[in-house]
Amino acid sequence: MASVKPLRRSSTESDVAGETTVLTQRPWNVVVWNDPVTPMKVVVVIFKKVFGYSNNKCTQLMLSVHNDGRAVVWSGPRERAESYCVKLQVSGLQSTVEQDA
Repeated sequence: MASVKPLRRSSTESDVAGETTVLTQRPWNVVVWNDPVTPMKVVVVIFKKVFGYSNNKCTQLMLSVHNDGRAVVWSGPRERAESYCVKLQVSGLQSTVEQDA
């Protein structure tokens, strides 16, 4: 029967094995773009329906879209951002998803 030698770990291997690396992913943003067609009150209603935000937050976001031409209305995981984007588009708003810079 052959004898088996235990593998000897170098100090570098044990040091690396003991370290933990945490990778944080950048969030994905749902961006709503201004359009000349959708009334501002409708945008507020859509935000409330899709996100469940308060009337004040919906109004602030709508004004940002109107005044700045676009606004980030939600940030988080990619799958959820894409889902929100589709819901906004189905509701008639121009929206996109982009990764946070």
